[in-house]
Amino acid sequence: MHLFELVPNLSEGRNPETIREAVEAVEATGARVLDRSSDAAHHRSVLTIVGDATTLLDAALALARVARERIDLRRHSGLHPRIGALDVLPFVPLHDTPMAEAVALARKAARAIWEREGIPSFLYGEAALIPERRLLANARRDGFEGLPGRFARNDRPDLGDIAAHPSAGAIAVGAREILVAWNIELESEDLTAGKAIAAELRERDGGLPGIRALAFRLDDGRVQLSFNITQYRVTSPLQVRRSAAAAAAKRGIALGNGELIGLLPRAALDDAVAEFFLLEDRYDP
Repeated sequence: MHLFELVPNLSEGRNPETIREAVEAVEATGARVLDRSSDAAHHRSVLTIVGDATTLLDAALALARVARERIDLRRHSGLHPRIGALDVLPFVPLHDTPMAEAVALARKAARAIWEREGIPSFLYGEAALIPERRLLANARRDGFEGLPGRFARNDRPDLGDIAAHPSAGAIAVGAREILVAWNIELESEDLTAGKAIAAELRERDGGLPGIRALAFRLDDGRVQLSFNITQYRVTSPLQVRRSAAAAAAKRGIALGNGELIGLLPRAALDDAVAEFFLLEDRYDP
């Protein structure tokens, strides 16, 4: 039996009842929820779920129903970009599961959600049908408020014949490898400096391989760097932190606390463990 990870991002980080209902809806399908992370400032929750293809298809449909019933983006605001109540729905192959199966599952889920819940989807990552939408930022371009304009420009969803569900928006449904989602606070309120550090580190601006980075201002005024590490074997969290510290130090800024969103593979910490224990070779228990 092939296994997958499902890492849905819900545009709800403040109402514990909605988050509880989403978790219960997933668990009722037989899928296993390994972790949940919620952030009020970003107004976002991330679940880490595992199961087989049938179970995770049911879980995706259950989440889409809860999101449609409980989240209204017309009254939603938060730091994080979003196009939908169920904003991002990536399927990740685990162990020896072929990526092609994750792609097929993502496309099947997008079609089923449209047919049952009336929510359109943009396909991204390995599941993308349009090359530029392989990058999540392009699939989620202009946010919820920009969906009607995209539709008018013929930048239409891959599944669904409307611009957006009126309250639930659209979903970015994809297939990808495992990534590490990690935030680091700066001991600074200088958002301009934070954005410059993010640009210095992210791959598309000439930074570290496999790194996507944004900067946000938190409610307490401090700035937060938000990282997606898409190739942790190439660029590890330790390398990201060192590079972030160096980029911040050039601007007279120190790093603050970190925040892991969801789970990460043990292998992503190999070089940090080796350094801590002064091991000559990479740690491999």
